[in-house]
Amino acid sequence: MQIQFSTSDQSSATTRARLIEGAGWPADLDPLLAAGARANRFAGKAGDLFEGFVARGDVTLRAVLLGVSDKGAADRLSGLEKAGAALTAEYLTSGESAVAIDLAGADLSGAEVAALLLGVRLRAWRWDKYRTTQKDDKKASLTRVEVIGAPEGAEAAWDETFAVAQGVEFTRELVTEPANVIYPESFVARAQARYEGTGLKVRVLEETELKSLGMGALLGVAQGSVRPPRVLVIEWNGGKAGEAPVAFVGKGVTFDTGGISLKAPAGMEDMKWDMGGAGAVAGTMLALALRKAKANVVGVCGLVENMPDGNAQRPGDVVTSMSGQTIEVINTDAEGRLVLCDALTFVQREFKPKLVVDLATLTGAIIASLAHEYAGIFSNDDTLTAQLTAAGAATGDKLWRMPMGPVYDRMIDSPIADMKNIGGKFGGSITAAQFLLRYIEKGTPWAHLDIAGMVWADKAGHTWDKGATGYGVRLLDRFVRDTAEG
Repeated sequence: MQIQFSTSDQSSATTRARLIEGAGWPADLDPLLAAGARANRFAGKAGDLFEGFVARGDVTLRAVLLGVSDKGAADRLSGLEKAGAALTAEYLTSGESAVAIDLAGADLSGAEVAALLLGVRLRAWRWDKYRTTQKDDKKASLTRVEVIGAPEGAEAAWDETFAVAQGVEFTRELVTEPANVIYPESFVARAQARYEGTGLKVRVLEETELKSLGMGALLGVAQGSVRPPRVLVIEWNGGKAGEAPVAFVGKGVTFDTGGISLKAPAGMEDMKWDMGGAGAVAGTMLALALRKAKANVVGVCGLVENMPDGNAQRPGDVVTSMSGQTIEVINTDAEGRLVLCDALTFVQREFKPKLVVDLATLTGAIIASLAHEYAGIFSNDDTLTAQLTAAGAATGDKLWRMPMGPVYDRMIDSPIADMKNIGGKFGGSITAAQFLLRYIEKGTPWAHLDIAGMVWADKAGHTWDKGATGYGVRLLDRFVRDTAEG
């Protein structure tokens, strides 16, 4: 979708939108339109919409009133984002090709306009690549939104926000594509193509190098698949030369059958999005590069496919991780932590980062705990936890802190190896985090985000339709803004 700015009302769009904030009704609002809105109990609440028609000369215009907020200044950005998303949701398949938003008298800052347009843009994302018989009235028709009378600085604010939107969209694309299209090699190729010209430095570790590095845990997951594993390393050096980077690590299991510990068939198709953590890291790195973030950041994606081949690892096998620690594989469906542990060791040894954040669709247990409302955050550092939680609250990528401790750590002790890869029937998301903590070097602030309930939605949200949400990109981008950029 194109977003255009105009200083004067020269728009040919016959659908025009104005913002209504609580009880603040514009004095020049058409009286019949205002009366109709009040009769329909439209009160300008965030995301509410009222449609009517007004005459302008010989032209009849569809007039739209968009509610922004009735909760005060603290929620204004969120309300504006919801308003923009509501506008797109209403007219995306309406037959209209263009909508104009008249900001005259709206008293918005550039950042507030950017929030409005972020909602517009994100709610417009669809992946219709494989639809061949879709009826015309189901196809997206809205291709252009025109902004009239935006304040000074709004275009620059939108340019920066648009970079983040593109990162979210790239993550959604990777998560949405089926596993016969996105697998370790093609994930890498898709990222390399998208990163061209952005200034990102990309390195790809292939199977031979993974073996020489001793990544036995990651390779053990991959050995049952004909798709060879990859580790994708993405660097953005926008900060001070030589300054230790922030590290983001993503689980990238491009399809997870469970391996020999085979999952139930019902719902297994969803496991194409078991690479949502890697997708979030890939999208975040794109966003940071496009907006020229003034920080040094490295992203690492561990990419494998988990299949039940005759060569697949078995329950009871023992593998040696890159760190040298050994793991008894009790359940081959607890594979994400095996991928992450080697990726975590690699990034710490290679880059000596100031902190590490990993993201993974790691456990169903986190969904049992938090449903689809929050991702779980597990950490060895209170400050890092607070920073990430604040970034999540600001962007809508919400986090809830979960407990950790020695009592849970003992649950993953193995009788024959250094640890086992599951901890028993209860506390599954916690014991998974305890497993990962064993691979974090002493003194390194670390947070693990279990995002299993957040990367895919079975119902539409404010800024997404059913399907991939793009969770994690806005969270990590805001975290970098708040903590690593000047």
